[in-house]
Parts: sequence; C-alpha cells; structure tokens
Amino acid sequence: MKKIGILGSGIVAKTLGDGFLQNGYSVMLGTRDASKLTDWQAEKGGKVEIGSFDETAAFGDIVVLAVKGTVAGVVLKQVNPDHLKGKTVMDATNPISDSAPENGVLRFFTDQNGSLMETLQKENPQAHFVKGFSSVGSARMINPPFDSKPSMFICGNDESAKKEVAAIVEMFGWEVEDMGSAEAARAIEPLCMLWCIPGFLHNQWTHAYKLLK
Repeated sequence: MKKIGILGSGIVAKTLGDGFLQNGYSVMLGTRDASKLTDWQAEKGGKVEIGSFDETAAFGDIVVLAVKGTVAGVVLKQVNPDHLKGKTVMDATNPISDSAPENGVLRFFTDQNGSLMETLQKENPQAHFVKGFSSVGSARMINPPFDSKPSMFICGNDESAKKEVAAIVEMFGWEVEDMGSAEAARAIEPLCMLWCIPGFLHNQWTHAYKLLK
C-alpha cells in the first residue's frame, strides 16, 4: 500500500487523511506547527505521522496539497524539489483571496485565463499535478451519502498521475470525470465559487455536483 504525504493541517487535510487511514494507507501530515495536530494524532491512536512540509513530501509516494491557495506556492517552496520528482501531487487547493465574498460569491486572485494549479505546475515541473477534491466541502469528501455517486472533476498533464488520482476518487466513493489537461483547472477551480454560494446565502454546505450524460 502506498504512503500518502498530505501538506496541510486544516480540516481538508485531516478529512482526506482520515479517508486514507480508513483504507489502510500510511499517512503523514505536513505542517509548520506540529502542535496543531497533536490532539488529532492522539485521536488516531498514533496511526498518523506528523512532520515538516519537506519531510512529508519525502515520505509520500503520492503527495496531497491541502492548504489555503494563498500559501500553496510558499509551502511548496519549503519542499526539496527532489522530494516531488516524478510524484503525483493531488491538488485540492483553490485560489480564494483573503477578501470577503460579494453577495455570497468568493473572490479569486486568478483570472479566467489561468488557474492556481497551472501556476503551481509551472513552478514545480518535476511533479505531476492533478486537480482533485477542490469542488466539494470536507463534510462530503469521503463516502458521500447521496442516492447516486457524485462527480469529481479532475485534470492534469500526466496520464499516469491522473489514473492514480482517479483510483483515489473512486475509493472515496466518487465518480471520476476527467476534464483533460492542466488548463481545465481554469474551469474546475471556479466550481468552488458556485459550490459555496448556497452555503453563504442559505447555510447549505452538504451538496455536490453530478454530471448527467
């Protein structure tokens, strides 16, 4: 079973970490402040390891990026490039700015002709980025309790990396929708905006997308 290195210590990182642990993976979470994860690690009976961002990237056969979009590039700069070389990086980030939403609509620091994942891929060409789990809230990421499997949109430039992420998506109870190359992140990342509108306006945070064919 492959080892998973998750860069992040927030709710998304913990939720995905739980999902991997439940499926028998070895998991390490990377953080700047290990004390943030002390209680969570204890809850897991010590089954999850905690390390620096660099240690976590080195640990993982697959790396998951689960930090705020505003710091994603900074976090990756703390990782030795060799520790990402040839690895799949499942990118769950979104380019959400620190500005307040406008009438329930998030503000992004990217424009429609670019995406955060494309930027991260260009800055880290040794890794294989695949967008995934960026268009749903953490409460429904693992085994979502819907009448049918919801759709998880992925994209990336490396076919082998997308197959690895697709297997994770299916393991977590989702239907994979491969949208193609990294440029498709320009369309996938804004789905976060649309997903959040019912939450901000009506306190509805438990929905997901389904692509009907």
